[in-house]
Amino acid sequence: MDIVIRDARIIDGTGAPWFRADLRIGHGRIAAVAPGLPVEGATVIDAGDRYLAPGFIDAHCHDDLITLREPQRPEKILQGVTTVVVGNCSFSLYPAASGSRALLAEHFGALLGKTADSEIFDDLAGYRRALEDRGTALNVVSLVGHAALRLAVMGYEPRAATARERRAMQRLLGAQLEQGAAGLSLGLVYPPSAYADEAELVALAEIVRDHGKLLTAHVRSYEGGLIASTEEFLAILREAGAAGLLSHLQSAGRPNWGNVPKVIERLEAARNEGLDVSFDMYPYPAGSTYLLQLLPPEALAGGHAALARRLADPAARTELRRWVEEGGDDPHRQSKVSLIGWENVRLSAIGTAALKHFEGRSIADAAASEGMEPFDLMARLILEDGGETGIVLFQLDEGDLHAACTHRLHLACSDGLPRAGTRPHPRGFGSFARFAGRLVRQGWFPIEDAVRRMTSAPAQRFNLADRGVIREGLVADLTLFAAEIDDLATFDDPVRFATGVSHVFVRGEAVVVDGQLTGSLPGRLIP
Repeated sequence: MDIVIRDARIIDGTGAPWFRADLRIGHGRIAAVAPGLPVEGATVIDAGDRYLAPGFIDAHCHDDLITLREPQRPEKILQGVTTVVVGNCSFSLYPAASGSRALLAEHFGALLGKTADSEIFDDLAGYRRALEDRGTALNVVSLVGHAALRLAVMGYEPRAATARERRAMQRLLGAQLEQGAAGLSLGLVYPPSAYADEAELVALAEIVRDHGKLLTAHVRSYEGGLIASTEEFLAILREAGAAGLLSHLQSAGRPNWGNVPKVIERLEAARNEGLDVSFDMYPYPAGSTYLLQLLPPEALAGGHAALARRLADPAARTELRRWVEEGGDDPHRQSKVSLIGWENVRLSAIGTAALKHFEGRSIADAAASEGMEPFDLMARLILEDGGETGIVLFQLDEGDLHAACTHRLHLACSDGLPRAGTRPHPRGFGSFARFAGRLVRQGWFPIEDAVRRMTSAPAQRFNLADRGVIREGLVADLTLFAAEIDDLATFDDPVRFATGVSHVFVRGEAVVVDGQLTGSLPGRLIP
């Protein structure tokens, strides 16, 4: 039966002012948009002065694994999100070669917890089949993680790829793009992606260009090296002729605050010369990652077992401690701990039961309670939690955040790191309700522009031609929400659901009705 949503304040996703009209859904698509539509043969929903918008698109998240395990995804659906972009920052569950499955599971598990062999896939087609077999309430767009390519071809080797290895990675990447991957993601602070040189990155970007897809990048530094790292990314795009998306634009650590507007100037200048580049960012002044990112990339050379040997060696351990707590000599390559202090590193996700009581506490506080030095507690967590500890970093400036999130090139995202039973960053439960609610009410942007950042802008960026705006004939991914929409998750209570979304439709099928999940799983991997 068709559905008619009556007398809604329609925000079409383009940034244009809202208008009042009815909308009819038929056969999974938007059948009509006009005032006074006939309702015969349809289920009628009275909008009740709420906003009707395209379903929100999370342009950057790490929901690859949780979507397999928990298909309902209430924390996203109840914010009005209908599509998630996964595979970011070099982390994807595919492609795996016969000898790299364990390495890929280890790499992915460091960010999102224990990952089983059955959750690692040979290619995108395998990941697609797994999603279809389990079902999903959300649509999924997947990027190929650069780390998976490197692990499949050369493992954790901390060196530049040879010409032969570059060609092997190109072939492997091309196969995934032909199967429907949306592009390639780089994670240039995360080993082994961090070990790539410009020749490798340009070679892969050329394959992205040839397929008309997107290159995204967690650049080499968001600290003192942010501007230089941005220039490196732009140089890769320029040489390859690829379209690009700079991931979660931020400047970390008080000495580096104020650099975001400088980066935006460089992005605008690049666009003026013809480069197709934009950026995404979440709406919080803290970030989240894994504990291993507190170490220099070379500490992971050879993988986790090699790191454990370094921590067991007194001389190597002393050198690592010095770098983590004091930083290196290169001003473009700074230690996070030296910038923000152990007190601003909060433990958010721990898999080992004996260490679980540290979740929600800073490393400084947790170490003091154990009578340990913070570095020694970090080393203990790395060894006993298998390198799978998640952290929240309080490191960003509100002025930089405002500059990023209100700029015209910005795409909305959560960058959430979902792990069941942990205390994650609240952004996974609140980002989209915060964009549409709190930040609109604070005057960051009008509601129509907030919706544009969450709908048509990411749809265009990821070549989703059949969604992202309200227009007859397009896929009926829709969200109906009140002006009072609000995010309730906090850093101390991070898993509270947002409020204010009453109805959500994915491909024309209701997944939320009157604020309650329906249990339907109409989503799929697109395209």
